[in-house]
Amino acid sequence: MTVFWIMTALMAALAGLLVLAGARRGDAEGELVTPAVASAELSELDRLKARGLLDEAGWTVARAEAGRRILSARRDTAPVVAGGRDRVWVLGGVMTAVAAALGLYLLIAAPGLPDQSYERRVEEWATRLDTLQPPQIAAVVAREVEQRPDDYQALTMLGVARSGAGDPIGAVSAFRRAAALQPDDAGASSRLGQSLVRVNGGAVGADAEAAFRRALEIDPGQGSARYFLGEAALARGELAMAREMWAPLIAALPAGDPDRAGLEARLAGAGS
Repeated sequence: MTVFWIMTALMAALAGLLVLAGARRGDAEGELVTPAVASAELSELDRLKARGLLDEAGWTVARAEAGRRILSARRDTAPVVAGGRDRVWVLGGVMTAVAAALGLYLLIAAPGLPDQSYERRVEEWATRLDTLQPPQIAAVVAREVEQRPDDYQALTMLGVARSGAGDPIGAVSAFRRAAALQPDDAGASSRLGQSLVRVNGGAVGADAEAAFRRALEIDPGQGSARYFLGEAALARGELAMAREMWAPLIAALPAGDPDRAGLEARLAGAGS
């Protein structure tokens, strides 16, 4: 709180200094147009017209333009003169505003209440999971993982929560730990591969491909692993490998299914 009051005093002093500096500077400088200068300019236009050097249309346009310029210019005003007690009134007004703001703060705020820690907020979020945003859900699950670091289900939930919160790198970390705990779980390896694909912007990199191959070794029926391995094969131009990966997927889909038609079309397009 001491730091708060020191900063408040400094900000109040700075505000007073700025107000006084502005008052001392006075009116902003600009183009000065005196009545005599304006009258001479308009008279010169009239003389040019009388001598035939300006026709009626040109004189009208020139006079209108001169009038607009004169109206937009700063008029000759009396210089700003600061009175002897003006500084006292300005400083008094600033201090009154500061005192009123502090009084309102003390009336409706709680200056002695410490900031709520992040851990306390996470505890509060855990009591109302149905109202949380994805990042908050991920924070709650992360706290559970801290308490149970070797819990496979908790790590899997953390990976899913971080994926929903738009944190693919955090999801990869969680799924990698889950796959290490359950190295014979095809689903764990497949989820790790899918998170690596998201981190890589949709491309199946070497790490993701290794995770999918591990999933397929454990369970040849892993559809997601087959799909992404087919994607990787197509990207390398390995049509035979892509057909091998996608053939079971196509056979499992009913005729007329849009996904089946899409896979068949991609294979046909790659072979043409």
